[in-house]
Amino acid sequence: MKKILLSITFVFATTAVFAQVNEKELLQKNEEAEKKSKEEKPNGWVKKGTFTFLANQATFNNWLAGGQSNISGNVGLNYDLNYKSDKWNWDNKIIAGYGLTKIKDQDMQKSDDRLVFNSLAGRKASGEWFYSLFFNFQTQFDSGIDLASGIKTSHFFSPAYFQFGPGMLWKKSDNLKVNIAPATSKLVIVHPHFTELGPSFGVEQGDSSRFEFGAAINGYYKFTIMENVTFENILNLYSNYLEDPQNVDIDYTLNVVMKINKYLTTNFAFQTIYDDNAFRGFQTRQVIGLGVNYGF
Repeated sequence: MKKILLSITFVFATTAVFAQVNEKELLQKNEEAEKKSKEEKPNGWVKKGTFTFLANQATFNNWLAGGQSNISGNVGLNYDLNYKSDKWNWDNKIIAGYGLTKIKDQDMQKSDDRLVFNSLAGRKASGEWFYSLFFNFQTQFDSGIDLASGIKTSHFFSPAYFQFGPGMLWKKSDNLKVNIAPATSKLVIVHPHFTELGPSFGVEQGDSSRFEFGAAINGYYKFTIMENVTFENILNLYSNYLEDPQNVDIDYTLNVVMKINKYLTTNFAFQTIYDDNAFRGFQTRQVIGLGVNYGF
């Protein structure tokens, strides 16, 4: 009888010890998983930004092969202010850039000029889908000059673009998301003196604004292709139901950052725009250079 009691006691004690160990391991795993989940998807406000200065220079003296000395500089700001909770997502991004180029014996020219604000709010629907509402604003800082005629063609808030509308957001992460808005309003504003002699940026002669209603698709994908090399893709598509819906407006931007160290990077930016109301063809810009970065 004593042996049986001792055996039963030993079995219960061993089981209790193993159960306690398993319970501790399970609690530890749950705590680690919860901590990892919070790190990946923190609730509340998250903000981050990068200020970049790019510089390029080329100098030619008695160079028989030919060439013109030039110098250029660009400053840029990329700032994110995002909010997350169990049911809500609200992503805000500000993109600003301005650059100047000086070619020998020529006047100073702009090489970059843009101010963009994107805001996208979403309420959890199911899985990775959200009911969404988005707002987009774009303009420039400085005047644009036609080099052939010397005539001013644009300035701050002229043109100014506004887009807003409800839709559905598919969001895998902050680095991969697509928003579909089938009922989007678009407003283009220019100063009346740019439409005195003819249309400007899609606004008819004599008017100062143009209203459109259509569908918008906005995509964002950022990934690391190799160590210290990131690709950021931003795609905006828009179709105007009220006029030539088959002529889809396209705005695509590619930003490549090759990190050298904490403060130095090689940056490459490419953007192409197709908007047949403003210009019947593709507008493109390209910037590349050594960058000095400050993160905050």
